[in-house]
Amino acid sequence: MNKAALIGKMAKEAGITRSAAGTAAESFIDGIVGSLKRGQRVTLVGFGTFGVNKRKARTGRNPQTGETIKIKAKKAVKFKAGKELDHQLNK
Repeated sequence: MNKAALIGKMAKEAGITRSAAGTAAESFIDGIVGSLKRGQRVTLVGFGTFGVNKRKARTGRNPQTGETIKIKAKKAVKFKAGKELDHQLNK
């Protein structure tokens, strides 16, 4: 499912316009992104938790040439599924 399909589903099930559903989806995503940028975790009970991992700089290898390369430090988003979501997926 892509974003447009999700907005369509939200609009149909909530009985609202696609525009209103799109605004709600954007607000939801912006809220999660904003919290993650501030270093906060986002917990949606039953669904899961979004967080940020800090990855240290390291050395790696170019698989084509075998040359050693430097990989910069970065932040990466992590997601841990909640018990209810895990249960629904493993029925």
